[in-house]
Amino acid sequence: MKKLISILLTLFALIPVYSLSVIERVNETNKNYVASTSWVASIAYVAGLDNVKIIAPANLKHPPEYEITVDDLVNVINADLFMHAGYEKMVSAITSSAELSNDKIIKVKTTNTLDNLTNMVNMLSEMENTQKQSTERFDKINNLFLKARKTIKENNLDKLKVYANTNQAEFASDLGLNVIDKFGSGPLTSEQLLFISNEQPELIIDNSHAPVASPASQILQNCVILSWSNFPDNTEPDALYLVLLNNINTLFSAFNIPKIEKD
Repeated sequence: MKKLISILLTLFALIPVYSLSVIERVNETNKNYVASTSWVASIAYVAGLDNVKIIAPANLKHPPEYEITVDDLVNVINADLFMHAGYEKMVSAITSSAELSNDKIIKVKTTNTLDNLTNMVNMLSEMENTQKQSTERFDKINNLFLKARKTIKENNLDKLKVYANTNQAEFASDLGLNVIDKFGSGPLTSEQLLFISNEQPELIIDNSHAPVASPASQILQNCVILSWSNFPDNTEPDALYLVLLNNINTLFSAFNIPKIEKD
């Protein structure tokens, strides 16, 4: 009997410790993440961060221009982590707030190249201990780049002369396309139209969020002109992956190449 009582007392003594560890794990998986835009949030998702709230509405044409409200600022202050790209109008108001701790703010570079996405995903997942969750999500993007690069090379798209919007040029180059120069983000200038006339690019990639390349169609007879998106207009899972996939498949469709199927 004494032995049984001793065992029970030992078990009861362990209950508070066990309960505390459970609470800590629950808290770790329910952190309050806030991002400036859907682009930043979509990168955070790939890094394994779930239920990320955004400040600028995802359906805005130019989310970085969004003017932050008092309610938005309260949401940021209450966040465990606020992520931004650095170029948003709201950043100065947020970072100057005396109530906001600097250790809760992290800058996420929004460039859709494989190297940059790798760096950003690694940084966030290591910071938040979400490496396990991020592995599968990032593998989908990594495999997409590899498939696209292979298809582009096999179909000689890498031989095309490509004139790309400055917002899409890095992504295009990273896929293996031959970007001869960049234009934008403003309307095409007379000098740029002259460049188009002289160089005769076979592919022009514009930015769907602010397209400006249509005048080139009056100069070029056999040029494919298409638009790519930079960021998603929603915060659904795999939003960034789907943006990249759609861009790539838009390119392939323009040249009658089979699309890459969604993973």
